[in-house]
Amino acid sequence: MTLITAVELHKRFGDRVVLEKIDLSIAASERLGLVGINGSGKSTLAKILAGAEDPDNGSLALRRGISVGYLSQTPNLDPTQDARTAASGGLGGWREATERHAAVSALLERGEGDLEALLADQAAAAQAIDQFGGWDLEHEVDAVLGHVGIADPTVIVGTLSGGERRRVALARLLVAQPDLAILDEPTNHLDVRTIEWLERYLVDRFNGALLLVTHDRMLLDRVVTRTLEIDHGELFSYAGGYGDYLESKAERMAHAARAESNRRNILRRELEWLRRQPKARTGKSKARISRIETMASKAAPIGEQTAELSGSATRSGKTIIEMHDVAVELGGRRLVDSLTMSMSPGNRLGIVGDNGTGKTTLLRVMMGALKPTEGNVVLGKNTRFAYLDQARSRLDDNATVYNNVAEGRSRITIGKQELDVRSYLERLLFDTRQQQQRVESLSGGERARVALAKILSHPANVVVLDEPTNDLDVATLGALEELLFDWGGTCLIVTHDRWFLDRVATAILAFEGDGKVVRYEGNWTTYLSLRGQATAAETEAEKEPRRGSKAATPPAPKASPKGLTYAERIELSEIEPKIEQADARVSQVEAQLSDPTTYAGDPDRARVLADELAAARADAESLTERWAELEAKLEG
Repeated sequence: MTLITAVELHKRFGDRVVLEKIDLSIAASERLGLVGINGSGKSTLAKILAGAEDPDNGSLALRRGISVGYLSQTPNLDPTQDARTAASGGLGGWREATERHAAVSALLERGEGDLEALLADQAAAAQAIDQFGGWDLEHEVDAVLGHVGIADPTVIVGTLSGGERRRVALARLLVAQPDLAILDEPTNHLDVRTIEWLERYLVDRFNGALLLVTHDRMLLDRVVTRTLEIDHGELFSYAGGYGDYLESKAERMAHAARAESNRRNILRRELEWLRRQPKARTGKSKARISRIETMASKAAPIGEQTAELSGSATRSGKTIIEMHDVAVELGGRRLVDSLTMSMSPGNRLGIVGDNGTGKTTLLRVMMGALKPTEGNVVLGKNTRFAYLDQARSRLDDNATVYNNVAEGRSRITIGKQELDVRSYLERLLFDTRQQQQRVESLSGGERARVALAKILSHPANVVVLDEPTNDLDVATLGALEELLFDWGGTCLIVTHDRWFLDRVATAILAFEGDGKVVRYEGNWTTYLSLRGQATAAETEAEKEPRRGSKAATPPAPKASPKGLTYAERIELSEIEPKIEQADARVSQVEAQLSDPTTYAGDPDRARVLADELAAARADAESLTERWAELEAKLEG
């Protein structure tokens, strides 16, 4: 069953055509992802499909009676309402059905009206309530608000930040369960745990059709069944999630390249024939000339535009960043407790945790911009930071793109190459006209590209990125990943983008609550594996004292046998070299997981190493426990 059909949609802004002859139909329960470079028209198409904007030409037909829910990037909520009331705004049909059921039930109790008609009305209202999701949707509102990060449903919307308002709007759409949900960048400002909850909710509990406009490639890969791409005003459709889209797009582009090559070869041969012919033309030759002219007038396919990111990594010393027993408190909360770690050249550290746990604060401590509450941070004398903050606050909104990046310079040195500032900006897809635009007029993705261009134009050996993936299109994310692969320096990255962390990170620093911050070697997938194993071990340790115990009183300890047997003395003399070998194996596997080249080849290699690391640690721990047992027995 088709819910919505768009035919030859056309939209332009000024002299720029954004959408050209777009045809699209969305079926019931279909899951679509919409991708494209920043400014390609994704949000414009979403607004048109949601009825929030009109096309210049074309038609849009919706199936009678369907509901469409739309999450815009800047939702419009009543600032005087509390979060619960605002999120309940999508339950108008449910409220109407429950009120109708209550009114009919009251009439039946009083014995008023036509009994048969009232019973039919009551049954219809009950059926409608079931279709909306049941009788207890108000509790569902509070639950969904909690899951998206609004702990207090009575908080007034006007006191919330922009990101928090988007979460309320997201909750409103989810509880409404529309026939078609159109979500424009739903994961912006969400932490990883909330994104994973949203992913499960959309797969397991959302029953309607879905159109996701998002740069979250893992969300696309796990949720959508068809991927749409807007490319130079045209809409292309690919079966499957993000991984399938990449493969199919590569095939399409290869086919287009082959077709263009064939066209050029045929045109060359035809032109050679034309030049050899006498001036007198036969009818047949005139038809051939007409075909040549038609072929020559056909435009070549436009190549894909991708931002080319580049930067200069300056030489660093042996010491880059060292942290010794660092504790961080803010507003009476202990965010970090006793963290000791160091960064080495080539390390790419992904920092993850719930919103508000202190990730950005820790970045500032690591850069020396904020003093720790306890402990100390040592920065190498050659350490130089390139810092991209969440708000892109280092940009001057009233200045042009060119002036923001040039900062009085006419040329920029990138590595061993010296570039004109205009040429440098063209690499990041800013043409001459856009370079003269004020930054305040740019989209979020364009602002992010300007901020990246600015920080990368200065020599540094530590790139610090705080939520770099917000607003960036998937093509620019890929370019940023390639830059970090080739970067000779060190990287600190706070992000909720799991795909990005899987491709880039060589270690994960995880905020686990109550000031506990733990470093795991490896990328995101490796971290999940190691964290799962650690959680299972903790659970097993908690169960162990209770196992086999029938009473609350622990059994009396057994008398320890004094002295070692001959075999145990031999075992003790041989166990320390085994412990050293086991520890060396742990260090060896950790080093492999920390090596950036590990992730450049087989992606499954990281998972294999994670399993090897868990086994090596278990072996070392078992040997150490046995050594302690034998030593205790030796001492009697």
